[in-house]
Parts: sequence; C-alpha cells; structure tokens
Amino acid sequence: MDAKTKKWDKRFMEVCRLIGTWTSCVRPNRAVGAVITKNNRILATGYNGAPAGVKSCAEKGYCMREKMNIPSGTRQETCFAVHAEQNAIAQAAKLGHEIEGSTIYITHSPCSICARLIINSGIKRVVYDQNYPDEFSRSLLEEAGVKLEHYEE
Repeated sequence: MDAKTKKWDKRFMEVCRLIGTWTSCVRPNRAVGAVITKNNRILATGYNGAPAGVKSCAEKGYCMREKMNIPSGTRQETCFAVHAEQNAIAQAAKLGHEIEGSTIYITHSPCSICARLIINSGIKRVVYDQNYPDEFSRSLLEEAGVKLEHYEE
C-alpha cells in the first residue's frame, strides 16, 4: 500500500472512531462507527443506534442482548440498534449518493448481515480496526471479491 493511501486510511479511520462515540448503545465495547468514501471524499457516515422513532438502549436503560445473555457474534437481529454499516448505507441512499466502487471504514469488522449488505451495495473495499467474531462474514466478502483489510497504523 502506498503512503498516500495510508494517509487517507488514517484520516478516515480517525473520523470513523469519532462517529462511533455517538452510539446510543449502552455497551461501551459496541461503540461502532462507519464512514463510506469514494475518491477520498466522505459520502455517508453511520453509528450503531436505534432506528428513528425507536427508543435506544441508553434511553431504555438496558441492553436487551445482555438481559437475554446473547453471546457476541450471534443473533445480531436481536438488538434495538441498526448497525453502523447499515446506517451509513441507508444515509447514502437517502442522500442519493452512488456508493458503487466505494470504500467503507468501520471500527469493527462487519457481521455477516452487514457483509451481505456491503456486497449488494457495491462497496469494493472494507477497512476495519477491530475484529468481530464472525468468520462467515469474511468468507462472504472474499467470495464476492470485496477487499477486507485490517487497519494498522
């Protein structure tokens, strides 16, 4: 990877981490941020949080997953939050931004649900900071030809 790409990756990962702090999730290890870029321009951002009009975990005062003892990396659909990647892709769609061929920066590697959405939205490169325990996600991205890169400073 060239120095220019590393420089942009660092900038976008810093933005991604900041966006993650906006989470409405009560679990601090789930402060996830996402930034979609194309031609070194930010097209959309997202963080994990409840859908518009639905109370968040922070507002409810509890995490449903913790209450139900659901292990990390399983049953992602059992959560009030929309994942950061999903929110970023939805924001791009609402704003009318073309994300085919773009890069998504994420604080955590995507789950298999988000991987499928990333693939079908045409994103071609995923740069993540921390590992999330979902090997199926990795295999989906690889088979679809989406680059998955672990960010290292």
